[in-house]
Amino acid sequence: MTPASSESDPVEPPTTVRRRLLALLFAISVVTYVDRVNISITARQMMPALGLTDQQMGYVFSAFVVGYALCQVPGGWLGDRWGSRRVLAGAILWWSVWTALTATAPAIGVAAGVGVLSALIAVRFLLGVGESVALPNFNRTVADWLPQKEQALGIGVAIGGIGVGAAVTPPVTAWIMVNWGWQTAFYLAAGIGVLVAWLWYWYARDRPSDHPGINQAEVRLILDGRPAAASDGVTPWPRIARTPTVWWLVLSYTCLGYVAYVYMSWFYLYLVNVRGFGELRGAAFAMAPFLAMLVGCPVGGWLTDRLTLRLGVTKARCLTGMGGMGLSGASIALGAWVDHPVPAVLWLSFGAGCLYFTVGAYWSSTVHLSRPFAGTLSGLMNTGANLGGSLSPTLTPWLADQFGWAVALGAAAGAAGFGGLLWWWIRPGDGLAK
Repeated sequence: MTPASSESDPVEPPTTVRRRLLALLFAISVVTYVDRVNISITARQMMPALGLTDQQMGYVFSAFVVGYALCQVPGGWLGDRWGSRRVLAGAILWWSVWTALTATAPAIGVAAGVGVLSALIAVRFLLGVGESVALPNFNRTVADWLPQKEQALGIGVAIGGIGVGAAVTPPVTAWIMVNWGWQTAFYLAAGIGVLVAWLWYWYARDRPSDHPGINQAEVRLILDGRPAAASDGVTPWPRIARTPTVWWLVLSYTCLGYVAYVYMSWFYLYLVNVRGFGELRGAAFAMAPFLAMLVGCPVGGWLTDRLTLRLGVTKARCLTGMGGMGLSGASIALGAWVDHPVPAVLWLSFGAGCLYFTVGAYWSSTVHLSRPFAGTLSGLMNTGANLGGSLSPTLTPWLADQFGWAVALGAAAGAAGFGGLLWWWIRPGDGLAK
């Protein structure tokens, strides 16, 4: 006999397109970090080859940060306006071209008559402009492609690629440089970027409903009863300006950026020059904070999402942000004052992991404030991080020279603690001001 017509058909399980997109974002995150910091490794050969002093190389490093900080908001706005598929793919191609041109900048500078230093500064500034588009458009993708209960974990996984990039860039770049020359490191990095850009453009879509590989079950899961993010295309700048939570987020994330750049700029030299590690052993231990970041990002995002189901958006984000930043500050302070070098490294690395434990709370808060403008808001927030980041590489060694490294790291611990306290006034669940 034929089954009764009232018998239900099997429920189709949701596809996993959103997770594949998240894996691609993780890969792009690794590439951004490789293209960003490989010059700090190749500088060992570049400087004598090109006749650059330490101060001149510092100008080259700073040029990237300036371009990166200035274009965070425009990069996020472009994603909100045109979608992350085209904008992010175009940005990766852009910065891959300038990564490759870093190797040829000396010849370009001589040919154009502007000099090697000016050419390198221009190339690294334009590389920073391209990379500024990445993280705000990660957030744009998370807002469009993940259900609310997975958003903090999603951005935590995506940004967690920084840990892998930080761990693999120094040894791999150094090996390439020693065997094939410093220029080859830039060419290979650029080639990987072009490949990742093609993969992203080929597989990604701006909206779940546009993807050929998704089924309706996953679309329903992503939307979770919400309307798709939509706007009239006009960024509500007056409402953004009138929302206190936006500015508390910016200020708090500025504190996070200050601390993060201490690790990125001075941690290895601190281990070798202050804690007495040899160059190779110091390089191995210098990976520890970044591996802690790799773990802290997704774990913090996962916990934030779980707490949201129990406590609601505002309480969950505040608890994660305040707790992570507070633990980070306490751990860094302990690491600064511990006498034995290995426990010091462990405490300082734990502090880095706690710092990045809060990333999911920060970035998902901008999604909750306004899904249609998550790219713009997160770009504004990340501008703060880079303003803080531009201060710590200079202030940290000055404090160390004047008062000792314990005080310099204590300042970073204080910045983390202060950033945690600011979460008391951050209320992402309230949305933008009317």
